[in-house]
Amino acid sequence: MKKLSFCLVIFLLTTVLWAQPVKKYALVIHGGAGVMDKDKMTPEMQNEYISVLNRVLHVGDSVLANGGTCLDAVEKTIVIMEDSPLFNAGKGAVFNHDGIVELDASVMEGKSLNAGAIAAVRDIKNPIRVARAVMEKSEHVLLNGSGASQFAKEQGFESVENSYFHTEKRYKSLQELLKKEREATAKDKHGTVGCVALDTFGNIAAGTSTGGMTNKKYGRIGDSPIIGAGTYANNETGAFSCTGHGEYYIRLGFSRDISALMEYKKLSVIDACREEIRKLTQLGGTGGVIGIDRKGNIAMEFNTSGMFRGYVKSIGEKEVAIFK
Repeated sequence: MKKLSFCLVIFLLTTVLWAQPVKKYALVIHGGAGVMDKDKMTPEMQNEYISVLNRVLHVGDSVLANGGTCLDAVEKTIVIMEDSPLFNAGKGAVFNHDGIVELDASVMEGKSLNAGAIAAVRDIKNPIRVARAVMEKSEHVLLNGSGASQFAKEQGFESVENSYFHTEKRYKSLQELLKKEREATAKDKHGTVGCVALDTFGNIAAGTSTGGMTNKKYGRIGDSPIIGAGTYANNETGAFSCTGHGEYYIRLGFSRDISALMEYKKLSVIDACREEIRKLTQLGGTGGVIGIDRKGNIAMEFNTSGMFRGYVKSIGEKEVAIFK
């Protein structure tokens, strides 16, 4: 009788556990959009990018699968891309007109609509971490230049000499550009990195990090640190991270407009992102956007020949891609 009762308890527990709804999560990343020539990008180069993107997805997937928050996933994935010389963020960021690397980053969570950003910093190893600290440990949303660096040091973040960010590839791009002045390769214009994530708690977040445009002048700041332009998140609609010609994204209020299309016109995350890319194209801008909604539906839209991108879902779906 005792054995029968024990078996019954086990059966009931198993039944209850199986009946519990599976907590969904999903994560999308981008490493920049631009005019990418498949014939000129060697298989070795493609494999190098794909390898890093796969590693980024693996880390993000591990964070979310183990109950981590969407903010944790966004931060940790972007840090990997900031530490890679392949992308225009952190270590591989482009040079401005004066031969200096200046970095921007932003982060936003959809539950509270809290946000944090930094712009034009020259000595912060991982700007995305400081952007999150601005959100969580200051009364401000956006800090700029030396003020952002001072805040980062007070918070104990690692600072580095500007030479840490220098790579030969980006230096050559600057020299070529200085000769032609206004002609830049698209990959240097649109190498921004970003991540959007839905965690098992049902919350979403977005983050973006960049070195901006090669040969930028006069203290130029693009869309990446601007909440509502390059980054936006709202639990009621979705989370979005952009990459492209920032001036157009700022003028469109790009990522906030996608959220509005979902909220007021009831568009899906894919249709809303496509509509905003249509507007971007109409204005003459180029670039892309990744998005996710509260149900885990994703979007990866762009109007260029390629965008470094990938996603992973709790149901086992995964993809990494470069070209259309």
